[in-house]
Amino acid sequence: MGASARLLRAAIMGAPGSGKGTVSSRITKHFELKHLSSGDLLRDNMLRGTGFPRTLPQAEALDRVYQLDTVINLNVPFEVIKQRLTARWIHPGSGRVYNIEFNPPKTVGIDDITGEPLIQREDDKPETVVKRLKAYEAQTEPVLEYYRKKGVLETFSGTETNKIWPHVHAFLQTKVPQINQKTSVPP
Repeated sequence: MGASARLLRAAIMGAPGSGKGTVSSRITKHFELKHLSSGDLLRDNMLRGTGFPRTLPQAEALDRVYQLDTVINLNVPFEVIKQRLTARWIHPGSGRVYNIEFNPPKTVGIDDITGEPLIQREDDKPETVVKRLKAYEAQTEPVLEYYRKKGVLETFSGTETNKIWPHVHAFLQTKVPQINQKTSVPP
C-alpha cells in the first residue's frame, strides 16, 4: 500500500462567507481526496442532520469515532466577511442577483433591465450578518481551542481566498499526494 492509499481526515472551519466552499472545491481538484469533511460533504451532513463539529460536544463526539488529522481554519477578518455577505442585492421579479463588489448594477439599487428597485434578502442585511458572525464566533471558539490543544489546528489568515489558497495548498502538499504529480510506480 502506497502513501496514496492513506486517508486524510480533514475538516475546514471558518465563518459563513470565509471561503470554505471555494477552498474545499480547490482541495478536491488538486489532491486525491475522496472524502473531505467540508463543503458539499458538510452540506450533505447538515441536510441529513448528522451534524458537524460546530460545538464542543460535537467535536468530542466526532473524536470518539473519527480522529481528524488536520483542521484547517480560515481566519478572515469580520469586516471583510461582512462586506462580502452584505454585497448581494436581488431583483425580486426575475431573481437576478447583483454583487456590489464584482457585479454591480449600472445604477445603485436599481435593476439594469426593468429599472425596478433591488432588495436585500433578510440573510444579507448587515444586522443579520453581524448576528450570524457573532454566533459563529461564540460557538466555535471552544472548538478551535480544543483542536489547538490536540495539535491538529492549522490557521490560515487573510482577506482574499486567492491569497490564502497558496498557503493551504503548500500545507496540504506535505500531507497528501497530488492528483497530477508525476509519480514513478513500479509495474
